[in-house]
Amino acid sequence: MAIEEILFYVLAGLTVLSALLMVTSRNPIHSILYLIITFFCISGHYILLNAQFLAVVNIIVYAGAIMVLFLFVVMLMNLNSEKKSFGTPAKLAVAGVVCLVFIILTISILTTNGKPTTAVEMGTGEIGLIHNLGMLLYSDYVLPFELSSILFISAMIGAVILSKKDKELID
Repeated sequence: MAIEEILFYVLAGLTVLSALLMVTSRNPIHSILYLIITFFCISGHYILLNAQFLAVVNIIVYAGAIMVLFLFVVMLMNLNSEKKSFGTPAKLAVAGVVCLVFIILTISILTTNGKPTTAVEMGTGEIGLIHNLGMLLYSDYVLPFELSSILFISAMIGAVILSKKDKELID
C-alpha cells in the first residue's frame, strides 16, 4: 500500500467522522468546530489530488473566514432564550420553493459535465495548477460555475428572509 492510499483512507475516515459528529451534535458551537475539521480534511484530499491552490483557498476562505464568522454569530446569539419558530405558512412555502430550485439546479449541475475528462494523477501532472484551473473553469465549466453562484446568492437571500422575525414574535 502506498503512502497516498494510507493518507487517503485516514483523511476519508476523519472527514466522514467529523461530518457525522457535526450533524449529530446538539451544541451549535461543537457543530461548527466539527465542520472546520471537515474542511481541513477536505483540504488534505485536495493536496493528495495535486490541487494545492484549492487546498489553500479552502482553508483560508471556508475554515478561516466563513466558519469563524459562523462561530462568532452563534456565540453572539443567545439561542436558548428565543422562541423556536419557522415562521408563517407563506415563509414555509417560499422556503419549499427555494429548496425545490436548489434541487433542480444541483441536478442540472451534476448532469451538465458529469464525466471527468482526465484521470486523477497522484502527486504528478499539472492538474491542480492555477493557470490550468482558471482556463478550465472559465471555458468548459462556465455554466456550472455560474449556476453555483446563483445557488449561493439564493441561499443568502433565503437565510435573510427566514431569519426575519414574524410580527407575532416581535410583540
